[in-house]
Amino acid sequence: MSTPDLSRAVWRKSTRSAPNNDCVEVAFLDRDGVAVRDSKDPHGPKLVVTPHAWRAFLSGAKDGDFDLA
Repeated sequence: MSTPDLSRAVWRKSTRSAPNNDCVEVAFLDRDGVAVRDSKDPHGPKLVVTPHAWRAFLSGAKDGDFDLA
């Protein structure tokens, strides 16, 4: 997967996010994938994953695979 140009990415935060910006933001990049960044550091590093990997992550999160307890 080549590094996509994120200069025009439209970043979104969950409507369930707290107002203190302690969350992640997501940008959907058409067929190129999904980008994720820390809302506190918008100019910092970004993680870009395939759409398949993003769907697998969401499925795992919904199923509780990442719960600490």
